[in-house]
Amino acid sequence: MTLKPTGEMTTTTHSENARQLVHMASGLFAILLRYLTWWQAAMLASVAIAFNAAVLPRVGGRRLYRPSDHARGFPLGILIYPVAVLLLILAFPARPDIAAAAWGILAFGDGAATIVGRRWRSPALPWNREKTVAGTIAFVLFGGLAGVALSMWSRGAVAPVPSVTFSLVAPGVAAVAAALVETTPIRLDDNISVPIAAAATMWMATLTSALAWTESRTAFFALAPRALAVNLVVSWLGYRARTVTVAGMVGGAFVGFVIYACAGGTAWLFLFAAFFVATAASRLGIKRKTLLGIAEERGGRRGAGNAFANCGIAAIAAALAVVTPYRGQALLALVAALTAGGSDTVASEIGKAWGRATFLVSSLRRVAPGTPGAMSLEGTAAGIVAALALAALAVLLGLVPASTTIAIVVGATVGALVESGLGATLEGPGILNNDMLNFINTAVAAAVALALVAR
Repeated sequence: MTLKPTGEMTTTTHSENARQLVHMASGLFAILLRYLTWWQAAMLASVAIAFNAAVLPRVGGRRLYRPSDHARGFPLGILIYPVAVLLLILAFPARPDIAAAAWGILAFGDGAATIVGRRWRSPALPWNREKTVAGTIAFVLFGGLAGVALSMWSRGAVAPVPSVTFSLVAPGVAAVAAALVETTPIRLDDNISVPIAAAATMWMATLTSALAWTESRTAFFALAPRALAVNLVVSWLGYRARTVTVAGMVGGAFVGFVIYACAGGTAWLFLFAAFFVATAASRLGIKRKTLLGIAEERGGRRGAGNAFANCGIAAIAAALAVVTPYRGQALLALVAALTAGGSDTVASEIGKAWGRATFLVSSLRRVAPGTPGAMSLEGTAAGIVAALALAALAVLLGLVPASTTIAIVVGATVGALVESGLGATLEGPGILNNDMLNFINTAVAAAVALALVAR
């Protein structure tokens, strides 16, 4: 999906097209998942990893290398592809339809996007100038069709057999989610991000229930008009107060609408509280942070990326609260995610403003304030206090029981540590950006809180 001038559509394009054709053809092996046990499929994926590492370069496979592969000495993407397939098989041993569909979306969606994006000129995406509209449409179309076909083909190997509706709808939604992730302006290999997004989306679809939606839809449609009005007004006021950009206003309104309409007014109040805490923390010590060159961009104004990074997991959890029978767990995930986003911002901003010493989590080496992945004692303490305060507020609002408070705080703390570790190692090279790190932080916090409560 990378834009290239017409004059460069020569050897580089042809070799890339050949690489993508091999990428797509390899996806046909997903047909075998209907007949293989999970351990047989895992063994074949392991053989594929060894083959790509040791044999492929000796039988002409170097022609599929990108320039970065030649410089590195080995084809990272070609190795990650079968690793991703192996992880899909191990993660869903009883659901070959999910593994096959995610594999198909990876093979045909990503491959078609690159070929079409290079061959046909079309406008670039506003948030990533290296990706095209045509390429993204091709990803959704070909990835969705492949996902549906492979899900339908493999559903007979699942007990009980998934519904036809699931096999027709879930892969299409997964293809859209994976396409959006693929357009994120980061250097994380698509062979990792695309199957994770596709498989996670399909897994969440397995939680849905027609009965749950039937029981929730009356309340949803009753709240929807109020949710829309409130979020349009608040988002506009936030823009006028210079706390968000235009894109942030639109993104925030969408996230706020989903949370209000699906999880209720108290959930929206908690979202507002977390946003207020994060915004207030960004303004603290602004003079020092500006002098050091570590103040937030746009004067701390939040953009659309900030909205989805910090509140995307909460919005997904809110949606799951009305379409699954797990409303309590969904609200816990929502609270943990928003708590993690708010407390992490407090920790970061307090650390930059008043931290006396900042260290990298990965090496414990002392670094300058504002260094990606850096943490300080002052910032960490402030983050824990903020997490406790937000968790207590969630209990007062009736969103979660008091017994979950510690799980929420622990989840937020673990999420912050994971984010700092990844930031220290992957943000500098551009493999992950700050928005993706924040998304991972909130996802980890929600997962940890749910795991602790489930014990």
